[in-house]
Amino acid sequence: MRAGMILALVLASLGITLAQGRGGGPPLAIPRAGFGDGPWTVEAAEGVKIRMSVVTKGLANPWSLAWLPDGGILITERPGRLRLVKNGVLDPTPINGVPVVKAQRLSGLMDVALHPRFAENRFVYLTYNKGRDDGMMATVLARGRLEGMVLKDVKDLFVAEPWWDGAGGSASRIVFGRDGMLYMTAGSGGGANFGQGQVTNIHKGKIMRLRDDGTVPPDNPFVGRSEFKPEIYSWGHRNSLALIVHPGTGELWNSENGPNGGDEINIIKAGKNYGWPTVSMGRSYEGPWQGKFEKDGMEGPLVYWMPAIAASGLMVYTGDKFPAWRNNAFVGAMRYGEIPNTGHLQRIVFNEKMDEIRREMLLTEFRQRVRDVRQGPDGFVYLLTEENPGALLKLEPVQ
Repeated sequence: MRAGMILALVLASLGITLAQGRGGGPPLAIPRAGFGDGPWTVEAAEGVKIRMSVVTKGLANPWSLAWLPDGGILITERPGRLRLVKNGVLDPTPINGVPVVKAQRLSGLMDVALHPRFAENRFVYLTYNKGRDDGMMATVLARGRLEGMVLKDVKDLFVAEPWWDGAGGSASRIVFGRDGMLYMTAGSGGGANFGQGQVTNIHKGKIMRLRDDGTVPPDNPFVGRSEFKPEIYSWGHRNSLALIVHPGTGELWNSENGPNGGDEINIIKAGKNYGWPTVSMGRSYEGPWQGKFEKDGMEGPLVYWMPAIAASGLMVYTGDKFPAWRNNAFVGAMRYGEIPNTGHLQRIVFNEKMDEIRREMLLTEFRQRVRDVRQGPDGFVYLLTEENPGALLKLEPVQ
């Protein structure tokens, strides 16, 4: 028996996972204990002490969350379920009426957002990967009306072109801007579709701007230009795993995965090209630098990571529960430097000119893939762990 197989068997007997490194490197192994019931007390920088507790467990690869006006929380699970948490209890029955998703690799059911006038119209928006008989898939925006535990009158509002085989980026985030428009991301493909971010007559590798019914606003930056899809708001993106409206400035921000490095936070501006794959601050998976660090006509990042952290959820904290964190950005990390079981949360501090001045790695000892991070209506910080089983966690200060 080969030594590598013997090592794998020994580690498996100890509950340690073994993963093959990308780029043909050696196996990468790191132990991770089972996630307990908590609560836990965690020391952070600048005198902050955190109490982390479990709101609910038993979720399957949770992806996103949204608060209902009554305090309930909607949570998407990547395999294709929409769940409800109320008063800290996960309803055992998923919400009915969710579209059938193609759950392949990291594809499936993704973001959830409420219409700005949800109290009046009860509209819930979802992004998901839809399958076709030939095995191809597309990234889709759907809308339904939430009545009790049922989504009614569900329909697809927008289908990102082209359909593809599932290789490469499949993530999709949505957010309503202060202008009332809905912004949606669609990841760039891999393999033969590697350069889709720079192809302007398709939607993949772009951020779209849509009306709430999925149609094109007449003031979009490329309306009337035949070489661009009219839904496109910005282009040259790889795979955006977060999209938010900055609570102070109203600007649109995204977090975006690079390859082996080059993860980014960008300030998104109408009609701008963010460079992928021509410009990147990261290396390809095989080791060489991906491309140029900068180029005229292409926007650089506000923040970048080298090595990669698999940047996911993004939040700018504005609450009063953690005054030392006010106006700091928080980013979910699903792994660090291509090594499994190294997920955590990162905090980024800016000065008044929006220059980054420091960053902190939080919750590293738990080794959880943090898929989403949100500020709750109560001012506490909530995390989703992208695991199966996954959990909804709450961070509050220890006084």
